[in-house]
Amino acid sequence: MTNSNLAVRCQNVLKVYDTGGQKVTALNGVNLDIAMGELMMLVGPSGCGKTTLISVIAGILDQDSGCCEVLGEDLLNMSNQKNLAFRAQNIGFVFQAFNLLPSLNAAENVSVPLLINGIKRAEAERKAIAVLEQVGLGNRVNALPSELSGGQQQRVAIARALIHGPRLIVCDEPTSSLDHETGRNVMSLLKEVALHQDRTLVIVTHDARIFKFADRIAKMDDGHIVEVNKIAVSQNQNHNPELI
Repeated sequence: MTNSNLAVRCQNVLKVYDTGGQKVTALNGVNLDIAMGELMMLVGPSGCGKTTLISVIAGILDQDSGCCEVLGEDLLNMSNQKNLAFRAQNIGFVFQAFNLLPSLNAAENVSVPLLINGIKRAEAERKAIAVLEQVGLGNRVNALPSELSGGQQQRVAIARALIHGPRLIVCDEPTSSLDHETGRNVMSLLKEVALHQDRTLVIVTHDARIFKFADRIAKMDDGHIVEVNKIAVSQNQNHNPELI
């Protein structure tokens, strides 16, 4: 696989946290290639480094050593200003804690990435309403986060990550607050986005119900990628997908 076919290339990525004088290695030489147009899931026990890895990939955290190229760019060598501009244009992030602005309604929250990219407010909110309709919240566009359930807030966060058409979408447990039917609908939408060859999804999840949507699943443990598997889904949709 050539670099031009890759959305993400991590080579020997190391990240160490200093927690009150005690050093904790979150990423210990991670090597992972993720292709353009791919839906990659990261799985593994809590504390194994999954969220740290996607934060490095999204440019939110800097690694201590190693290389992480995203869409052909080495984020560690960017200035802060260039990094922010690159992320605003190219990366959508669904945070596990949602990170919605409490004083803004759903449409206003979703429109934020467009406003950052210079889109006028009226046009940004019009597009936000359209994306909220896609995730089943067309009747809640004026609701504040405090007026929404956890699952509804999660869908607002997903809509916000999709609205500016990012080439890379990174999600931390996007279905954790959703019932099975809603989770399946959201994953179908995310999968449809990933089918575009210039877009890639990286999803951290513990939800085995959505494994069938992945192209590949990377297993993590103790800061390492220990295994990467393709997914084979049974023709009988009642069966679980198998790793091959």
